[in-house]
Amino acid sequence: MDQILAFAQAQQGAIIETIRRMVECESPSDDRAAVNRHVEQLCDMLSGEAKLTRKKGGSYGDHLLVEFALPGRKKSGQILALGHTDTVYPLGILKTMPWRVAEGRLWGPGVLDMKGGVAFFIYAMRALRALDIPVPSKVVLQLNSDEEVGSHSSRALTESMALQSKCVLVLEPGTGLTGKLKTARKGVGGYDVTVHGRAAHAGVDFSNGANAIIELARQIDAIAGFTDLTKGMTVNPGVIRGGTRTNVVPAVACVEVDLRVARLRDAAVLEKKFRGLKVFDKRCRLEVTGGLNRPPMERTRAIGELFAKARLLAAELGVVLEESSTGGGSDGNFSAALGVPTLDGLGTVGEGAHAVNESILIDRIADRTALLAKLVAAL
Repeated sequence: MDQILAFAQAQQGAIIETIRRMVECESPSDDRAAVNRHVEQLCDMLSGEAKLTRKKGGSYGDHLLVEFALPGRKKSGQILALGHTDTVYPLGILKTMPWRVAEGRLWGPGVLDMKGGVAFFIYAMRALRALDIPVPSKVVLQLNSDEEVGSHSSRALTESMALQSKCVLVLEPGTGLTGKLKTARKGVGGYDVTVHGRAAHAGVDFSNGANAIIELARQIDAIAGFTDLTKGMTVNPGVIRGGTRTNVVPAVACVEVDLRVARLRDAAVLEKKFRGLKVFDKRCRLEVTGGLNRPPMERTRAIGELFAKARLLAAELGVVLEESSTGGGSDGNFSAALGVPTLDGLGTVGEGAHAVNESILIDRIADRTALLAKLVAAL
């Protein structure tokens, strides 16, 4: 048996216990104190085996840089592993969604996305230390505190660290119950379109009003037409607001729109379309804000080569590794857009991200941990 896989199997109980501790330390994005408790937990856990640097996240929790002390005298270049400490769940969710082990899975808030993946990487680095396997590169794990809410405070740090690295490994969960890696992700963005009309009494002075809701309805119909599935470009009007009372012609109405693009050039096309919207009712005025938040992770030759290496290493573990693309974004979008070879979906295998059935497969813990260790040793 592969020695790294054997180590991971022997440590599986410890890995599960570490994941439990992490999951039960709740860390919703919008609770800085809670996220920092989790950061402090990780610092205590990693003290003595890595250099730890905390970076302030403004209104969010601290970001954490973990530079592992690994075997091998000469280090050439840097490998960056990307993860995040925040989750989408509100504080107290453990009361209704508790940690549990059942049906061959680990269950709990954030177990899949992505505390399990972070635990895998920690134990992958411990495997390299325990087995004294030389690592040719400096290895830094960056854990962001605001990934689930757009990475506004961490993006600059991610881009700076990525530009110092020869490749980026992203610890997000794999695709599906086979754990396919992600070699392409759509870019993500959003626009707010607000209509300013003119209020009037709906019974006494109807004709003097300019109905913002009616104008917005026409705009939404036009916006929905921006979707082009042949190009992997989707535009989804998702939230609408408007009006005050039924007897008042509404003066303001707005829509929040989600967009996804497979190619960066398509984001420019959508930008032009949104900025070019025109009112149907000349008495109304449009206000358009927003744009692309995460650039797409487009599959490049370098990304393909990185996946091919991972596939060969997985075969040594008896695992057939596949690749996939996804409509969701991650912090790997930022590094890939800079031209840094990025491989995503290297974390847990499971399902139910952001949902009550969030869970990971126990029998995929050892091979995923081993794959991470073998990748770091080979790059």
